Amino acid sequence: MDTILIVGYVASALTTIAFVPQVIRAWKLRETRDLSLAMLVLLGLGVLLWTFYGFWTGSMPIIAANLITFLLVFVLFGLKIRYK
Repeated sequence: MDTILIVGYVASALTTIAFVPQVIRAWKLRETRDLSLAMLVLLGLGVLLWTFYGFWTGSMPIIAANLITFLLVFVLFGLKIRYK
């Protein structure tokens, strides 16, 4: 595995893991008042487009990170709708 691919996987892991504490907090506290619905929608669309880009270019770090991030954003979106 070459260095640039390793950097891609590490960057992907870090940016994806960054969402986990927010999901856990929203889930535990059942509180999403501080999360902007517009931000969640825009972020979700952005990572979905990045996922498509990853498939089109064959970049596994981009595909993996953005699929997982999309799922986390989708969970936050669901919690936002549920708990307002």
